Amino acid sequence: MSEAGMIRPPKVKFQRPIIGNGQRRGMMLVLSSPSGAGKTTISRKLLQLDPSISLSISVTTRPRRANESDGIDYHFIDKEQFERMIQRNELLESARVFDNYYGTPAGPVRESLQQGRDVLFDVDWQGHLQLAENAREDLVSIFILPPSFAELNRRLRARAMDSEEVIRRRMAKAPEEISHWEDYDYVLVNEDVDETLATVQGIIEVERLKRKRQVGLADFIRRLEAGQEG
Repeated sequence: MSEAGMIRPPKVKFQRPIIGNGQRRGMMLVLSSPSGAGKTTISRKLLQLDPSISLSISVTTRPRRANESDGIDYHFIDKEQFERMIQRNELLESARVFDNYYGTPAGPVRESLQQGRDVLFDVDWQGHLQLAENAREDLVSIFILPPSFAELNRRLRARAMDSEEVIRRRMAKAPEEISHWEDYDYVLVNEDVDETLATVQGIIEVERLKRKRQVGLADFIRRLEAGQEG
């Protein structure tokens, strides 16, 4: 697409969501994409820029990569520990991806929402569907697409984290992952990471202003109707 024909997010200063008692309920923000489409990069930038968002740290049975830290990127556990968490209903969602298991601990998420903090999830379509089943009212979901399959392949190779076999498996799995795009609230094509990030930020600001997240709004309206001050 030419520079002139590109649609760029408008630079809008949104109203701060401080209606009523100045509080709101947090939301669960899901970013999903095929491997290599850019969701992890967007997630990291979003966390750096917005202190109201915290990352849901998943548990996983996969081996830790060299650039990852336990308790920051994931909680790395064995399969037996994972199965115990499922038996105790301690996970909001769980999935098997490339012979490894991933899951989201429920407790920290629920506490964050009550405190008015947004929780970011970097999960696949299976995890998203489970989150939608368990907490649809709190969920906002965004699916990130690559501009093309050739670009997806280039990005997977450029990050130099996977073997040739793993790259082939990820590329083979991408069409199935993309087929679930209709389950998401928003779908974005990540041609430029900074522009996609700006669009995600705009979605977040609008979602924060939704009536259902305004804690105390009903009381504020009743006082307004009664002609009361404050």
